[in-house]
Amino acid sequence: MTALEQLAELLFPNVTKTPEDYEALYPPRNLKEGARVVRIAPSPTGYLHLGVLFTATINYLTARSTDGVFFFRLEDTDKKREVDGGAEDILAGLRQYGLEIDEGYQGETASIGDYGPYRQSDRAEIYHAFVKALVLQNLAYPCFCTPDELSAVREKQDGQKLRTGYYGEFATCRSLTPEQAMEKIRAGLPYVMRLRSPGDESHRIKFDDMIKGTIEIPENDQDIVLLKTDGIPTYHFAHAIDDHLMRTTHVIRGDEWIASVPTHIQLFRVLGFKPPKYAHVSPIMKEEDGSKRKLSKRKDPEAAVHFYTEQGYPPESVMEYLHTIANSDYEDWRRCNPDKPRSAFPFNLKKMSVSGALFDLNKLNDVSKNVIAGMTAEQVTDAVIDWARDYAPDWHALLSKDIAFTTGLFSIDRGGAKPRKDLAKWSDVPAYAEYFFNAPSEYPWPENLSAEDIRTILKAYLPVYDPTQDKQAWFETIKALCPAVGFCPEVKEYKKQPDAYKGHAGDVSTVIRVAVTGRRNTPDLCGIMSLLGKDAVAKRLNAALNTL
Repeated sequence: MTALEQLAELLFPNVTKTPEDYEALYPPRNLKEGARVVRIAPSPTGYLHLGVLFTATINYLTARSTDGVFFFRLEDTDKKREVDGGAEDILAGLRQYGLEIDEGYQGETASIGDYGPYRQSDRAEIYHAFVKALVLQNLAYPCFCTPDELSAVREKQDGQKLRTGYYGEFATCRSLTPEQAMEKIRAGLPYVMRLRSPGDESHRIKFDDMIKGTIEIPENDQDIVLLKTDGIPTYHFAHAIDDHLMRTTHVIRGDEWIASVPTHIQLFRVLGFKPPKYAHVSPIMKEEDGSKRKLSKRKDPEAAVHFYTEQGYPPESVMEYLHTIANSDYEDWRRCNPDKPRSAFPFNLKKMSVSGALFDLNKLNDVSKNVIAGMTAEQVTDAVIDWARDYAPDWHALLSKDIAFTTGLFSIDRGGAKPRKDLAKWSDVPAYAEYFFNAPSEYPWPENLSAEDIRTILKAYLPVYDPTQDKQAWFETIKALCPAVGFCPEVKEYKKQPDAYKGHAGDVSTVIRVAVTGRRNTPDLCGIMSLLGKDAVAKRLNAALNTL
């Protein structure tokens, strides 16, 4: 047995499988040509954020547009930063927004697919087998440097104005012989496993990024850590093993990882793997004081996906909006295909923003208004009641008390060629629907009418109010009422002779609208009055009269 073989056995006495065994266990996928295998691989160190949802969306679209595979891998090697329930929150969020995974981690005790385990903490023996193989090739070695020794190296590098890191002459354990390393191991000294980097920082590598184009970066010459002292792999090493064995074809991730690409490509090549194709997604930006910055988890509430749930944005709205910032031509496609599902859109990575799309909450609201306007009254009712159960319990009680009434409320001016677009999110509902449940206490009467004019209109309307009338008959009644109270039935005629009348039919209907709802702008007033019922409307009209 050679010295390297003795060292490998001492380091990994329980590892019996070889990389070849795992290659056989996880063979290439049987997919059609051009199918892309992509993943979302979050760390459970927090809850789902918009950037993660956006990146997951891009991966999902890439898989779906090529009949590929979208899988979920949990990268939980950083136990110190792990948040209880973080993984489940991310999974639930993906499902909530319609990003159903094809395979992968499904929870603490569940997964689907043939390329698992899909949780890195369950894959230790796999990582150890590959490190053992690298030791046998003299491409990995144990490093016994203490934190104090590493700090001293950094200070020396800073003092000489050199790059910091563990490389070249500063990689002191790199020169240990296998015998020296074994002596230290047997003495019980703690160690990490490092890559013996074959790189040269003066050389440069080029790679084609599917979003940003050709990128050129210095080669990696750092002897990076592969396994920490507890045997847990670093992200860099674990993801290279996992992406290869899970047969990932395209790594689509945030562009903060671009600087790590030389290290990652080196790892793939050292391990004998073909590197995947890369696509680095620019961060979602926010405009502030005339300049742009990254959407911040700490500064911006809208960075957390929980924000959209709490505010009551339908998942459809959020996903529709994310599509508009994913591909620049999506809005044109949507205008030409208003009724097609988003899945019909020909998504293309090359049409993504190189510099980062700008997040616009007002634009999201506009998109969401269109989405909600296209929903049925029943869909709106169900969604609002579900939202109110968790975030507006008083309104949940009101809305769920009489489902028929609530559905009727949301039926008014819904459907047709030009539906109203009053609601951008379910948290708008209390302000929107308040007058359906409570008579007005304030009356914003038209400024061009006197109190006497308003009294005259209300007194004249009360006897002729007929709750059985449809919209057309209702407005004909308003116009028929006009001459007796000094108003013009037709707006065009009034504009020709404004001095001959106190106002027009629109003013008369506005007075009735304010008396019934306390507002000047509402959906179809005839529909509102019909839903409220004759007794409630008469009571409101009389109450308004009593304030004049």
